[in-house]
Amino acid sequence: MKSAYELAMERLAKSDPVKGRPLTAEQKARLGEIDTVYKGKIAEREIFLKKQLEDALSEGKFDDAEKIRGQVASERARLEEEREDEKERVRRE
Repeated sequence: MKSAYELAMERLAKSDPVKGRPLTAEQKARLGEIDTVYKGKIAEREIFLKKQLEDALSEGKFDDAEKIRGQVASERARLEEEREDEKERVRRE
């Protein structure tokens, strides 16, 4: 007898057959490349913005520092979302 989890996974696989399909070696390589590229982009933005944050804090511009912190978070979230969108396109190929 199948568990509720197994039944749910079967229904999910039927509703989206692309997700149930195994990835090819080419897709796996492309997903790895995407992760590498976006890790670099995220690191680049964080380094740039953290330098601005340090400058703002050293000058006592606490309002600016708070805006920069928000910008760091939003840039990171935006880049992570872009990465996931691109990875999803690769998975659907």
